[in-house]
Amino acid sequence: MTRRAPPAGPTGEPQTGKTLGRCPICGAPRRHEWRPFCSPRCRDRDLGRWLDGSYAVPAVESADDEGTGEDPTER
Repeated sequence: MTRRAPPAGPTGEPQTGKTLGRCPICGAPRRHEWRPFCSPRCRDRDLGRWLDGSYAVPAVESADDEGTGEDPTER
């Protein structure tokens, strides 16, 4: 069985799959092992930001949840 060559990237060079762009924390080249980060340090820094509340997903309340007086568990 023959091995296929990796697909060509935008420059025409074969992609090796080792680097995947830039780390969102420090901007260094990403490594597959720590995707989407470059190292365990950047991965842990990102986790710390989520845990201390630096990152947050905004809550959006729907019209059904706004003071109708109904208990949503009784539907």
